[in-house]
Amino acid sequence: SKRKKIKINFSADAESVVLKADSNKIMQVFHNLIDNAVKFSPEGSEIDVALENNKNKVQVTVKDRGKGIAKVNQDKVFVPFTSIATKGTAGEKGTGLGMSIVKRIVDSHKGEIWLESELDKGTTFFVELPK
Repeated sequence: SKRKKIKINFSADAESVVLKADSNKIMQVFHNLIDNAVKFSPEGSEIDVALENNKNKVQVTVKDRGKGIAKVNQDKVFVPFTSIATKGTAGEKGTGLGMSIVKRIVDSHKGEIWLESELDKGTTFFVELPK
């Protein structure tokens, strides 16, 4: 994010949250989501990361203002080796595996992941995990 001068904003409605989860795997999920947001965002933009603490679950959103994902490709994002947009805004490369791994980790924690996106306006990924 420093190289592309991208500001990452974080907000949370709770000071701390306790989950029954593999912390390394959950860190991998959010590292990948934030890394992708940086990859597909233009220089000088912002990324918003927000945590919402509900009674039985936690929802985290990662929102960029980047390239976006065409509707026709949104169902393919979590499929392994899908290369719908493997080049970032600064030529960064991807393998097409990251999001399928993220989905597998979220699923293994009995959580859910989905996205909302619009071309040239950005993408928001939503992750819900049970407490």
